[in-house]
Amino acid sequence: MPLALATLGLPGLPLPEALRLAADHGWDGLELRCAAGEAVHPAMDASERRSAVREFTAAGVVPLTLASYVGLAAPGPDEPVLTALRARLRLAADLGTRYLRVFPHGGDGPAAEADRRGARRLAAVAGQAQELGLRVLLETHDSHRSGADVARLLAAADHPAAGALWDLMHTRLAGETPAASYAALGPRLGYLQVKDIAGAEDRTPLPLGAGVLPIAEAVAALPPDSWVAWEYEAPWHPAARPLPPLLGDGARLLAGMLAAAAGGHDGPGGSHVPGGAGGVSGGHDTFDR
Repeated sequence: MPLALATLGLPGLPLPEALRLAADHGWDGLELRCAAGEAVHPAMDASERRSAVREFTAAGVVPLTLASYVGLAAPGPDEPVLTALRARLRLAADLGTRYLRVFPHGGDGPAAEADRRGARRLAAVAGQAQELGLRVLLETHDSHRSGADVARLLAAADHPAAGALWDLMHTRLAGETPAASYAALGPRLGYLQVKDIAGAEDRTPLPLGAGVLPIAEAVAALPPDSWVAWEYEAPWHPAARPLPPLLGDGARLLAGMLAAAAGGHDGPGGSHVPGGAGGVSGGHDTFDR
């Protein structure tokens, strides 16, 4: 299982420096935060896009995901959302990423209405995504926090270019076990995104394994070729420890969990028991809701 690092944890860092940190500390790919003020941003011109591709090639690091902030199911008219989605798809393709990450942002209205909006918009751009060799991944987040929520919307869209990004913190906050989340998302899962926190009331990012999230249990549920990404939410928590000194230990911890999980498979594609990773734990056994 290859490892990816989300640049969210390295706010404002130039891309060559983020690539060096990843390569030096055992991270195979980057999840690229796409926002103003970041190395990757919506207004990148053609020259900047080509330069980024060269930098990835030179570093030997995979540009895994363009992490956009498009709200797929946001209330309001479709066209602004579709325009943003199409622009982000083009940027993702130009950078050579495999995935475009989107959020639900379905609002406080009826869930069925949010599902219909999101599925309709996803279906409208899925063909473009497929032609570009991309998948659009809807993250378990906000209005669609659980795996079951995201799976319901994706089933309505019903397209091979539409998939899920499993954010472990949000599915855990929704009350799902890793086994239940994987059961819901597995057929459409792009990859797993992990982090660690002290509890539901304190989500300041912690080093992996120092908090309460069941990281090893989630890793053990995955097929052996799945990507696992670490998202460290530094911009939202200024008091959090700087990420760079944590990168080596984080990669080693995940690599150990992945190795233990591989022992639970009966060979490639074989069956295994989620959570049976040789007793490896990603934190405490309880979660303070």
